[in-house]
Amino acid sequence: MTTDFQTAREALGARLRELRVEAGLEGKDIAARLGWQTSKVSRMQTGKQTPTRADLTGWAQAIGRPDVEAELHGLLAALDMKQRHRSWRRQLAGGHRGRQEIAVRQTEATKEIRGLEVSRIPGLFQTPEYARAVFEWSAEFRGIQPTTDAAVEARMRRQEALYDPEKTFRFILCEAALYHRACPAQVMAEQLDRLYNLVGQQRIELGIIPFGAQLRRTAPHAFWIYDRRLVIVETISEELWLTGDEDVAVYERAWAWLDESAEYGAPARRLIGRARASLDLV
Repeated sequence: MTTDFQTAREALGARLRELRVEAGLEGKDIAARLGWQTSKVSRMQTGKQTPTRADLTGWAQAIGRPDVEAELHGLLAALDMKQRHRSWRRQLAGGHRGRQEIAVRQTEATKEIRGLEVSRIPGLFQTPEYARAVFEWSAEFRGIQPTTDAAVEARMRRQEALYDPEKTFRFILCEAALYHRACPAQVMAEQLDRLYNLVGQQRIELGIIPFGAQLRRTAPHAFWIYDRRLVIVETISEELWLTGDEDVAVYERAWAWLDESAEYGAPARRLIGRARASLDLV
């Protein structure tokens, strides 16, 4: 069983446990309502047993929350970590919260994250209001229920990893990410202020590729590298989870080539400050 598989299964178990607690039920209550052994409930909640779709449907009914059935099925669909193509339609069937819980677990299991973002601020660095705007337009675009509050909470919880002394974060942003926005100008200003303050922090390397920079390799899309074991690539219709050695190596090379053109430290702050000054604030 892979670490990535177990990470996703634990995220699903944590969500089952949370839903049970919110309903004011004990594990034995769930078991009694569904005719299960209490040990099955325990194993599912601790990520030691993979539930079936029928199990998750039963869980939603047992806690009186049929509205979370689609979310739980989406989390189950993400369990197959050997699957390269992960449809957003399936992953987000119950809203954004489930996918964010998987991201929390994935970050917890990683020592070094390297990433490239082309047109938006990385989730690990987003302010709550910027994140809220991203989730709201994403929900509208995909026609899914806007589980915004829960998704924002999970994204903010994921950011606690930034203060873990055993982790390192190395991100490159194209300068366009400082200007493209799907939020009010004031929200963008606060987001850029946060980004400005992150530059130079311990264990966080934040580089900006300026407009007009000479590149050995262009930046076709965003991607995140988790240690040297997983690359996640986001497209409009799906995510790609790449674990093969050759796939990881080619993305590492792409990241290194782009990193050659990135500005760090004071020059990066100047680029962020210039974008901040360009906002038309009253």
